[in-house]
Amino acid sequence: MAGSPALLLLLSLGLCCTGAQGQRNKMEARFLNRNLKHPQEGQRLELECLPYNKDSGVSWIRQDKDGKLHFIVYISVLSRTTYPGSKTTSSQFEGSKQENSFRLVVKNFKAQDQGTYFCFSNINQELHFSSGQPAFFPVTTTSAPTTPATTNQSSQITKKDICMQSSDPETSNKNMLNFYCEIYIWAPLAGACLVLLVVLVVTIVLCQKTRRRRCRCKRPPNGKPGAKPSVPTRHI
Repeated sequence: MAGSPALLLLLSLGLCCTGAQGQRNKMEARFLNRNLKHPQEGQRLELECLPYNKDSGVSWIRQDKDGKLHFIVYISVLSRTTYPGSKTTSSQFEGSKQENSFRLVVKNFKAQDQGTYFCFSNINQELHFSSGQPAFFPVTTTSAPTTPATTNQSSQITKKDICMQSSDPETSNKNMLNFYCEIYIWAPLAGACLVLLVVLVVTIVLCQKTRRRRCRCKRPPNGKPGAKPSVPTRHI
């Protein structure tokens, strides 16, 4: 049953009229079973409307989750029913007048029947609405699966831990741990050896350059440093 804007307007007007009339014109829509809180799927749901004027017919409407209003049935004081399309019967609903109340039965409560149910009556050209009766499935809460807190073990592994774990019986883990041990042990040694080798090469190169400079210096003829060369004398 499609929602009607006219019904929404009627509901607004009716609520205003109800507030103006006060408590003496109070109507109530409720579950026939007062202990019922939430209907179950497939359940036969019974509601009753308690009007303040027993000499007027009552209409039942439902407001869904989106706020749309759906007309269900009109029940006269003679217990005659009129459903949408001027039909006198319905495969889903059943309306009747029982003594001082107007009852609505949802034969097979389904998901599309969820909503808030109201009853209202037209008395002296005034609309009188009842309080709303929510009818929704019980909320089922599913607990999220708890997962153990994981810690970043890789950041907490030390050299000692890696070497100690190298005795693991599993071959793959053992090989991996041995590989890490070798890296931690041999990498610094290889770096130190490389540095020493570079220092040694630089030292050898510098020594060779110094030697060449010394070899290029000229020596005096007599072989003594600082001695003056002899000048031959001429005899006249």
